[in-house]
Amino acid sequence: MSSLTTGAKIVLECLQREKVEIIFGYPGGVTLPLYDAMYDSPIKHVLVRHEQNAAFAAQGYARATGKVGVCCATSGPGATNLVTGLVDAMMDSIPIVALTGQVTSKLIGSDAFQEADTFGITRSATKHNFLVKNLAELPQAIHEAFHIASTGRPGPVLVDITKDVFQGQAHYAPVSTIHLPGYKVYTEGHAGQIRRAAQMIWEAKRPFVYAGGGIIAADASEELREFVEKIDAPAVCTLMGLGGLPGTHPNFISMPGMHGSYAANMGMTETDVLIALGVRFDDRVTGRLAAFAPHAKVIHVDIDPAEIGKIRTPEIPIVGDVKRVLKKLTAALEETAGEMKGKNATSRAAWWGQIKEWQREHPFVVETSTDEIKPQHLMAEIDRLSGGEAIVTSDVGQHQMWGAQFIRFNHPRLWINSGGLGSMGFGLPSAIGAQFARPDKLVFAIVGDGGFQMSIPELATIANHALPVKIIVMNNGYLGMVRQWQELFYNNRLSSVQLDGFPDPEKLAGAYGFKGRTVESPRELRSALEDAVREPGPYLLNVKVTPFENVYPMVPAGGAINEMVLGAVQPVEA
Repeated sequence: MSSLTTGAKIVLECLQREKVEIIFGYPGGVTLPLYDAMYDSPIKHVLVRHEQNAAFAAQGYARATGKVGVCCATSGPGATNLVTGLVDAMMDSIPIVALTGQVTSKLIGSDAFQEADTFGITRSATKHNFLVKNLAELPQAIHEAFHIASTGRPGPVLVDITKDVFQGQAHYAPVSTIHLPGYKVYTEGHAGQIRRAAQMIWEAKRPFVYAGGGIIAADASEELREFVEKIDAPAVCTLMGLGGLPGTHPNFISMPGMHGSYAANMGMTETDVLIALGVRFDDRVTGRLAAFAPHAKVIHVDIDPAEIGKIRTPEIPIVGDVKRVLKKLTAALEETAGEMKGKNATSRAAWWGQIKEWQREHPFVVETSTDEIKPQHLMAEIDRLSGGEAIVTSDVGQHQMWGAQFIRFNHPRLWINSGGLGSMGFGLPSAIGAQFARPDKLVFAIVGDGGFQMSIPELATIANHALPVKIIVMNNGYLGMVRQWQELFYNNRLSSVQLDGFPDPEKLAGAYGFKGRTVESPRELRSALEDAVREPGPYLLNVKVTPFENVYPMVPAGGAINEMVLGAVQPVEA
């Protein structure tokens, strides 16, 4: 572009150069110049019904593809409505770029209409943020935002742009280099540490692989599979890492942690070498830290040096991209396999025997009833229809945990949920982003009756675009996880957790022009789900499940992960 062009058009030119195909957003007064420029842009804009959902949809797109998701909001309340979505992306290391409008430069600080200190508000909610008040700085800021969001440990970046920058005119010159002197990304891993790790792994009698969301972010699932098979060790994937190792892989145990399996948690407790790959030792995994993996030497691989030693000090820290490190580590294991591989063969065989015994003793059980639909039954039926290949999004709560326990994911980027922040209302808008990203995929949005009612307006977005999302409401009439905690730890004093007045799904979906129904009988569940999947467009299925079912196993707050409550206390007969 050699002629003068507006700042708004420069933004769109930068986005095209970053290969952006879709923006999720909501317009307002300050962003009108940008939306006017969008009128002629090849970039698709999806009008959501709330800015928070724009950020969630951008996350769904990013999580399903590995690309940077983009969302947009106006100044003031538009920008502040994005904050929950930004924090959610920050907690789960998801690359999104948020574009927000700001009042004209000369009005900043004057309490102008729809002014908020977006830059200050989002400082701790983002990996980095920019306030652009000078048109000459705009292209560099946009491209740096994408670079920061997508490199190293991914995360959200916000670019706040004043209205006069959108309206101003300048000669646009493409940005050819990114120069960020204070921004360092370590990718290769220390060669000596990798060799030490290989030796420690071969010397282990009870090795255990603990893989997290970093595997997904680094597209390292194939490297993880090769590594696990090379050392033939049991492996778990965290809530954020599910699909990193296929759910059907013989070495995959389950998810660990507060609602992880007995075998996973006992394996983490009894291992002598814990190989932590792209994880942050989240409290929901470790339980009481002093009792976590007490016998283990730890190898910790992570691209973010701030995570190394933050929670658990490793014997062998390796800072680097987990994909590249795993390739080198597997090669180092191959080099030393001849002299070391059979060293502890007997101990390792006994270790696998113990793991399998734990699996037999306390498996995840698909409970069924002839009278009412059990949540586990619902998840097992979704798993059957998915075959480990569908995209499944969820809110936070009991349905999220049952989904993680019972639905298999045979590839990465199929399980999309709010992990670190635990945001209700995430499931439906993230399914929108995922369906736009992967129109070839069957997409289930598994939501609770609480979280669903936080995002009902997005049914309009789904209907407007005829997105074939299958919305499955696990309806137990309660804020289920809160109710479970009140039952178990607050003497069953159920306070403000009952959800009355759930809308008729047939009328609700019908009001938006698609189909919906309620299913209450276990005998009808399979056919109802099959009908939903066969429907070419969206479908809303309200599944009435057992209201007082609890998620087990469960590690109580403050407990060690081997101190699991495995089921409801049974009454003792006199």
